[in-house]
Amino acid sequence: MAKKSKGNRIQVILECTEHKNSGLPGTSRYVTQKNRKNTPERLELKKYNPILRRYTLHREIK
Repeated sequence: MAKKSKGNRIQVILECTEHKNSGLPGTSRYVTQKNRKNTPERLELKKYNPILRRYTLHREIK
């Protein structure tokens, strides 16, 4: 049986914005967690994109 989540911590997916607009095949996505109570807005983090081989802006999707 699935474990019920307690508290405000949820799982989010971060997707690269530059790679999405470039038209290259593939995607750069990261899975992380955030506290919904402390950060109700969408996350924006600079993460490494292995396809573009540099640090780019990743935004929360979904």
